[in-house]
Amino acid sequence: MRVDFGRAAADYARHRAGFPASFFERVAARGLGRPGQTVVDLGTGTGTLARGFAGQGCRVIGIDPSAAMLAAARVESEREGIDAEYRLATAEDTGLEASCAGVVCAGQCWHWFDRFAAAREVARIARPGGRLLIAHFDWIPLPGNLADATETLIRAHNPAWQLGGGIGLYPRWLRDLGKCGYRDIESFSYDEDAHYTPASWRGRIRASAGVGGSLDAEAVASFDEALGALLAERFPGESLAVPHRVFAVLATPPDAPTSG
Repeated sequence: MRVDFGRAAADYARHRAGFPASFFERVAARGLGRPGQTVVDLGTGTGTLARGFAGQGCRVIGIDPSAAMLAAARVESEREGIDAEYRLATAEDTGLEASCAGVVCAGQCWHWFDRFAAAREVARIARPGGRLLIAHFDWIPLPGNLADATETLIRAHNPAWQLGGGIGLYPRWLRDLGKCGYRDIESFSYDEDAHYTPASWRGRIRASAGVGGSLDAEAVASFDEALGALLAERFPGESLAVPHRVFAVLATPPDAPTSG
């Protein structure tokens, strides 16, 4: 399945609100996101994680390979009065100078990268003692709940989509980082509901990889109509509490190799 989130940039910016405030509080307690820190946000998308750290007084550089997503990130940053820099590049080759970042983060996107190449690039751009933060905020499909029913509908409209059924935990990231020589690896997770209206849930799902990121406009419209009908029939009401799980990995990169 080929995914281009740039095709869904408008819905992404409007309906994928990003990580909850509690996430930033928890990582701040671990020394990430302090005022004055330089944070490089890989796969920044529309900049939700970047804006969160910039709002805490960090100098933030958001990196993404999609010009459409970066354009949306700039609009959202300006609308919120947030000062963040955005650059067109990939996680595997940021084009940034070596040892420039106190924190390198990746929210909802580590699985889209060449993970070992990205880990090497993080080690190159991180300052000595810098930290990598990989984070997810996933809906949790439980039997019969809204997320489960929505995933069933996505599969019906897009059989190539195979990202459903997750539990919001990614232990393989710890294994991969260990193989790359990262140290002081730790993780935490906790659950928190995300609240949507029917319209915002439809927008959130249009902005997902299995719908707006991979289907053409006609197929997206067909899916959206079907999701609207599903909500009206099985999940009526104007307030939808959807169970989500935050999962984060923190690690110290190995020292970057000395050139020559």
